[in-house]
Amino acid sequence: MQQSSIDIRAGHAKILWARNHMPLLRKLRPEFIRDQPFREHRVGMSIHLEAKTACLAILLRDGGADVTVTGSNPLSTQDDVAAALATEDRIDVFARHGASEQQYADDLCSVLHAEPDLILDDGGDLVDLLHGRFGFAVRGGCEETTTGVARLRIRNREGNLRFPMIAVNDARMKYLFDNRYGTGQSTWDAIMRSTNLVVAGKSVVVVGYGWCGKGIARRARGLGARVTVCEVDPVRAVEALMDGNRVAAVREAIATADVLITATGCVDAVPAEALEGAHDGVILANAGHFDVEISKAGLNALAERKEEVRPGVEAFHYTDGRTVYLLGDGRLVNLVLGDGHPAEIMDISFAVQALSLRHITENELLAGLHRVPEAIDHRVATMKLSSEKVMIDTLSERQQAYLGLDSFCADG
Repeated sequence: MQQSSIDIRAGHAKILWARNHMPLLRKLRPEFIRDQPFREHRVGMSIHLEAKTACLAILLRDGGADVTVTGSNPLSTQDDVAAALATEDRIDVFARHGASEQQYADDLCSVLHAEPDLILDDGGDLVDLLHGRFGFAVRGGCEETTTGVARLRIRNREGNLRFPMIAVNDARMKYLFDNRYGTGQSTWDAIMRSTNLVVAGKSVVVVGYGWCGKGIARRARGLGARVTVCEVDPVRAVEALMDGNRVAAVREAIATADVLITATGCVDAVPAEALEGAHDGVILANAGHFDVEISKAGLNALAERKEEVRPGVEAFHYTDGRTVYLLGDGRLVNLVLGDGHPAEIMDISFAVQALSLRHITENELLAGLHRVPEAIDHRVATMKLSSEKVMIDTLSERQQAYLGLDSFCADG
């Protein structure tokens, strides 16, 4: 895309709209400006580059950092937002919508050529590259997603995570709200926007019943759909059943599905052999992470031809006359065909991110995977309640003693 064709003013307007609906980041801003926790630090970010993440990058810059940003998904980058963010002082942007695999890799490398000592990653690509081709010292970083944390756990278990990483996704103020309410709403926003079809009365299959899958299934039921859940974890399968969903294997469920959504973070959640039995007209979407959950190779092998029938909607015409639709090239549907999670949800997650990154600058952490400190979770929750003008009770000293607590810390 030529720079002249990008409406930078529209990008600034999106960032302003997001900022006005992110009270937690606004509350942190004067504190960060005063304390300058990131002075003399360089932050490298690989993240879905849209208005809300731009607000996070600006907050870190206001806290003293030099920031370099790229996208964590070539189809989720919004060019007008990226162009607007690039006009900010001490923020460099390397990202474009629709980047090829090579361009995407080059943009990741461009971030690392700035030699950041603090990392914000979304999915784990930046950290993987750091452990491969780049060898400079990193003080630490944060990982935003379920998929990224899973990759970090493998690396940590093998003993080759060479700097501290905080698993932001595992913070209660992240997964209970971002994964459940953010993914639940934004996934259906994108599907309805891109297809213009009714949800009520349809057979919806949700593959994966973690926090994201729970949110998607709950919203589907609220929209009037009949929901089937596919799981490999028997405990989650029982939970899905008792939540009022039908439970079945993927190969059985896809045969009658009108809409199928993956939310597993794993490869081949819908393998080629399951696609062979797909219901005519089924709409396939991914709300997990990378474009590996639905077998695109399987779709291509089964189809005699394919075509784009609406923006972001690809029809695969099987040789037997059936048609299967894939949304957003099998990538994160809520970002490829929508605006991602609502601003208020990402406000919570990014407050956890910003405070976790500050925690790294103020503490000497050992290399390895770390939890978000409970004090940060508790602070973000308190800030959120305050922004909503909600008051809650506190434990008395007698109650704390009865529970064996030195001080109250909400463990759930």
